Order: sequence, then structure tokens, then C-alpha cells
Amino acid sequence: MGYDEAIIKLGDFGRYQRIIYFLICLTSIPVAFHKMAGVFILARPKFRCVLPFEDDSPGNGSQYELPEQLWNISYPPGDVCEYYDVDYSEEYLNGSLARTTNNTRSCDRYVYDQSTYLNSAVTEWNLVCERGFMAGTSDSFFMLGVLLGSIIFGQLSDRYGRKPILFASLVIQVVFGVLAGLAPEYFTYTISRLIVGATTSGVFLVAYVIAMEMVGPAKRLYAGIFVMMFFSVGFMLTAAFAYFIHDWRWLQIGLTLPGLIFMCYYWIIPESARWLLSKGRKECAIANMQKAARFNRVDITPEVLSALLDEGSGPADKQQMDLDKDKKKEPLPSVWDLFCYPNLRRKTLLIFLDWLVTSGVYYGLSWNTKNLGGNVLLNFLISGAVEIPAYIFLLLTLNRWGRRSILCGCLVVAGLSLLLTVVIPEGMNALIVTCAMMGKLAITASYGTVYIFSAEQFPTVVRNVALGAASMVARIGGMLTPYLSYLGDIWGPLPLLVCGVLSLAAGLLSLLLPETHNKPMLETIADGERFGKKTKGELSLEAVETQPLNGSLENGHEANGSL
Repeated sequence: MGYDEAIIKLGDFGRYQRIIYFLICLTSIPVAFHKMAGVFILARPKFRCVLPFEDDSPGNGSQYELPEQLWNISYPPGDVCEYYDVDYSEEYLNGSLARTTNNTRSCDRYVYDQSTYLNSAVTEWNLVCERGFMAGTSDSFFMLGVLLGSIIFGQLSDRYGRKPILFASLVIQVVFGVLAGLAPEYFTYTISRLIVGATTSGVFLVAYVIAMEMVGPAKRLYAGIFVMMFFSVGFMLTAAFAYFIHDWRWLQIGLTLPGLIFMCYYWIIPESARWLLSKGRKECAIANMQKAARFNRVDITPEVLSALLDEGSGPADKQQMDLDKDKKKEPLPSVWDLFCYPNLRRKTLLIFLDWLVTSGVYYGLSWNTKNLGGNVLLNFLISGAVEIPAYIFLLLTLNRWGRRSILCGCLVVAGLSLLLTVVIPEGMNALIVTCAMMGKLAITASYGTVYIFSAEQFPTVVRNVALGAASMVARIGGMLTPYLSYLGDIWGPLPLLVCGVLSLAAGLLSLLLPETHNKPMLETIADGERFGKKTKGELSLEAVETQPLNGSLENGHEANGSL
């Protein structure tokens, strides 16, 4: 608690902290650029095969629209990836000759509708028909990069510090973001985007940690939520870039170059004082805190800061060091600890399902705006804008109504809203978009809640590994999401139907999880197994928690060591 008290002495959330926090929040904007860029860079417009007779007429191949008669005699019903294998003579095209065969030939050239998109990576590399899966695979590899980045950059920031890893991530993001825009072929583009995806974790997660570590306990909820709000701002600004830049290569580069602004952060953003203290670099931490004190016009000496940071030290610290040595002799906590006991296993599976669904539905709705009908850019802009009231809702209710109530309620509302889009007539496009955006608002709120709810469900001895595993499950959901939009080729409302069913199911199943609001944090495996478990004849959680578990769970340390 010494550092938290020292922060209060420095002016709590003073002018210095506010400026640094604002600068840190800005880094969330380019992260949103890269995560949402695929909606426009990999946009798939309407297309059709170039017909044989068009090869002989220069200029016709660039015209997407055809008279209805030509559509009927050239393409099989509902299929523009093949055309009838006939002699496209002048008599046949004029309707004088009847078609004599149903045999078809596959396309070797395509023509694209340019009324919505001037071009995209899809149109340049013909990622349609039998190559159509390649566009979704590219986005899936981007999310794989996000997964790898959360593992790699998270560990590096713990080892080498927040500041150097944040700066390195920003530099790599700019380099490979530009390379993706210059990529001569699909493979180079996809690998570049994978690396950019990894850096989005390096930037966003490290920035999130810095923001949380620089404020006191009373401000942490607000600090975390506002970082996410800046991501939503970047979400909306992506639409502005797409409105003014119509060439996909220049759009990719245009979304990347703002990252150059953050190169100056190396001389502005300080290293996290909490991290410095955790590494025993107390003098550096005090120097950084002194700088903040001077900026906040707070008169505090290094000796006073040192005393505050040392608060609670002494014999207790020696005892804690001895305990830490004893713990090192025990096996390290593992994610498998969560599956060894029935109640803990049940809760873990439910939480993993919540992460999988919230991540998959969030990105599914964010990337599926092009299939909602109407103005693509407007739909995308609204999809980002509805996230702001979702986060405000969390600020007002998360500490009042409880975590489970909000998570369950938001998932159910998202599910019902998305299911409503299936029964709305196609002509009522504005109502379809409204219901889809209500679902996006609700799923965003549930995404913000599941972080806190999960941390409070897992016991301390396995909390970090459990949250890491949950995050990996979420990324798997994100990796599957790019293929969701292809379900729309089967039936237009199908992507929203799948998202709605998953959200509703996850929301109802979340009722099986115990409420954590105003409950003490769980410490041992035994605590985790007891929490929320009801035995025969018992009606309340409190009654369960007063009864010891059998076997090795009687002692949390023994349980952890035996698994």
C-alpha cells in the first residue's frame, strides 16, 4: 500500500498524471485503426466473371452492370463464379439462338462493381470464388498475431519495462504497417498484417497497464474504461480515413503513418514507478515521482517518498521473503489447476465461454457492418459510436448492480437484439441497423465487464494464468470471426443469427456463475472450489464457505503444490 499512499501525496490524479494518462490513451487510436482496417482493405464488392466476348471489346470488361438478358444467358442462377460454355456469337447475344448446353466454365478474370469501393486487396488479387477464403484467412492471421503479441509483449514488458516495449511496439507497427500497404503479393501482405496484429497487443496492453499503474485504487475503474473509449474513437476515425482515401494501399499507409507522432513518446512517457519498484530500482522510481510532484506543484522530499514506499517494511517483509522462498519450492500454478475440481472446472468453462462469445460477437459485428445494407461507412461509424455509451453505462452501474447481473443482462440483450434482425423484413433496413447496433452496444458492455468479473472469479494463486488462458480463448473466437461473414453468402441474416444465438446462450449460462461484487478476493484453490458451491440442504453461498473441503483442498498451499 506504500505506493498507493505515495500517489495520493503527489496529488492523486494531478495535472502531471492527467497529461501522461491522456498521451497514453492516444496510443489506443492507431490500435483501432489496424484492427478495423480490414473492413475496407479487404472489402469484397459485387463481382462477376469477365465473359469471352468482352475480351474482344476493350473497355467493356470494366463495366460491372449488364442487361438482365445477358445475365440470364451467361451465368447459372445465383452463381457468378462460372459462365455457360457456349459460343457467345452476335446471334446468341441478341437472343436469336437458344442455349444448347448447361456446361459451365470457371472464371479466369473478374470485373468488380466500383460504385462502393474503388479497389481493395480482394479486387487486386482476385480473392473471390475458390480463392475467397484467403481474405478471411488474412484477417484470421491478423488475430493470430494479436494472440501471439499478448503473450510475447506481455512477458517482455514484465522483464524489460513498460516504456521500451511500448516504444518498440510502436516502431514495429509503423514499419510493418507501411510494408503491408506496399506488399506486392498476398503472402507478404498477410505476414506483415500478422506482425502488425502482434504489435497492437504490445501497444494496447502495455499502455493499459501503464495507465492502471499510475493511478490509485479509487481511479482504476475509470482509468481502464477511458482507455477503451479512446479505442472507440479510433474505431470511428477509421471510417473518416476510408471516406477520404479510396485506394486500399494508400488507406493502409494513411492509417499507419499517424503512429509516427508517437515516436516522441520516448522522451515524454516515464517508466512505470510500480515496475521500477518491483525490480528493486527504488531510486529511479523516486526520481520519476519527484518529477511528477514538481509538475503538480507538490512539495515533497525524496526522504518522505522513500519513507512512504518503505511503509510496512521490516520484520513482516522478512517473513514474506521466507514465505516466498517456500513457495518457490512448490510447483508453479497451472491452468490445469482450474480443471481438477468440479465447481472450479464448471466456473472456468463458463467464463471461457463468455470470453469466446464476447470476443467473437464483438469483432463479428464490427467487421460485418458491410453486410447490414445501406451506407457502409455510416453503419461502421455508428458501430464505433455506440461503444461510448456502453462504457459510460459500465461506469455508472458496474459497482452498483453487480458484475453477474450486468454481464448476463448485456449478453441477453445483445442476443435478443440480433435475433430480431432475422424477422425484420429486408425493406426495413433502418430498423435492422438499429437492432444490430443495440446488439453491438450490449456486447461492448459485456466485453468490458468480463475482464473484471473473471479476475474476481479466479483465486490469486492461478489468477494470472487463468486470465491469460481466457484471453487466448477470446483470441480463438477472434480468429474464427473473419469466416463468419461468408455465412451471409448462404443466407443474408445468418451471421447475425449465429451471433444472437451465441450471445443469448452465453448470457443465460452466466446465471450459473456466482456474484463477485462486494465479495472478498479468492486466494487459494480451496477458496475457488468453495465459492459458489451449494451442497445438500444449503441455500446460501455463505453456508458453503463456512464448511471446509475434504482432502488436500483443506489447505490452499497444499492443494496448489499437489496438482
